[in-house]
Amino acid sequence: MTASTADLKITWEKLPDDFILDEEPVENIDQPLLAAALREILEIAGLIVAGILVAPNMGICATVDSKLVIKAPDWFYARNVQPLSSQEIRRSYTPNLEGEVPAIVMEFLSASPNDEYSSKQTYPPGKWFFYEQVLRVPIYALFEPAAGVLEVYQLGSSGNYEVQPPDLNGRYWIAGVGLFLGVWQGTKAERTGYWLRWWDESGQMLLWGAEMVERERQQRAIAQQQAEHERERAEHERERSERLTAQLRAAGIEPEA
Repeated sequence: MTASTADLKITWEKLPDDFILDEEPVENIDQPLLAAALREILEIAGLIVAGILVAPNMGICATVDSKLVIKAPDWFYARNVQPLSSQEIRRSYTPNLEGEVPAIVMEFLSASPNDEYSSKQTYPPGKWFFYEQVLRVPIYALFEPAAGVLEVYQLGSSGNYEVQPPDLNGRYWIAGVGLFLGVWQGTKAERTGYWLRWWDESGQMLLWGAEMVERERQQRAIAQQQAEHERERAEHERERSERLTAQLRAAGIEPEA
């Protein structure tokens, strides 16, 4: 498939099976933890269904002016993705050929400046330029885990990214996912710090697996406590009734059955 812009010729071609992908290590332990946590929430909530592709650090491909460009965002979400055969393993993703352009791409910023803000047009293009002008991804999110700062940019009518203000709760509506995205501070597994999390339309935070287990444990404990209180109340009522019966009989009064 081919799409043209004013200055670019963009084609969407599947990555050859024998293409050797660069295997750059992630910059720090936070990146895979943050990516996995975002996916876990969606999976537990039953929101990853057929046709949904959620992937961390997977190459997204486009051919720009006859040159292959591959960028691997830290996390992305795409819909209407064609399934692979049982023998295939997905190594990359080519929008407009294998499915829709990702609804959102995310980058987790490290301490050192990188390619995430680069609008460099010459080959190889910067990530900002690639997501904005080549892929035309509707939402681009940049998250700085150390400071807990989330920036969300939306593709505007001008064809450029425009910074989005958060709502009154400090969250951002991600239409392509159907959820709010925001920052949460706390502990998951071995990491304490800032995390990205999802909230539904009602403002309810979607839970991780461990949180759901803990909530169920607390609910069981409350139910057991209530049952114990009810048992004690019934026991106290029985004892009171027996004392009253004994007092009546001592006074020569036979209580009614």
